[in-house]
Amino acid sequence: MERLSHSYWSFSVVLPLDGAYAVKVSKALSVLGSDHSPDRQGMHSFPKSAKYILLAIVHLMEPKEQAKVVKSEEEWRRELTTERFRILRKDGTEPAFLNKYWDNKKKGEYRCAGCGNPLFSSDAKFESGSGWPSFWQPVSESSVLTERDDRFGTRRTAVKCARCGGHLGHVFDDGPPPTGLRYCMNSGAMDFVEEKKSQ
Repeated sequence: MERLSHSYWSFSVVLPLDGAYAVKVSKALSVLGSDHSPDRQGMHSFPKSAKYILLAIVHLMEPKEQAKVVKSEEEWRRELTTERFRILRKDGTEPAFLNKYWDNKKKGEYRCAGCGNPLFSSDAKFESGSGWPSFWQPVSESSVLTERDDRFGTRRTAVKCARCGGHLGHVFDDGPPPTGLRYCMNSGAMDFVEEKKSQ
């Protein structure tokens, strides 16, 4: 990731500017005095004194492996409602427009209804017209997993909670910028935690 320049007073580094980390890294760059303008090789130059500060920030932003939640089918049945068990543990789908969050416009965070894992921010939610809550990115690249779903005679990409493996919905490549993705989720697979209003 790092590449030092020949100058004693400066160094260059390739930064992880994709996905959920772009905004955080941009803020780190502004704090360290960079105008966030890479050269043609994608390198950013900084004062040599900022080197270890920057690398520490980038390290903290990297996805961390989460502790997995593993339970038996009977345990999940006891803990979840019938509808949530059908969706999360049996790859079910709820009706379009007849679900809790498809038209939710409140600010906050969507979390896995099975384990509480943060999944999506309201900042990434958009109106897709599908009748299900839709997002253009998860809160972190490590929050969700994807796998191929060939059921019902069509190939789709299923989205799972990275922590408990619960089925959340599917992701499609017809979303808006900047990712071009549409994470089409089941409301029943998530809990919404509204953002506290500042006093």
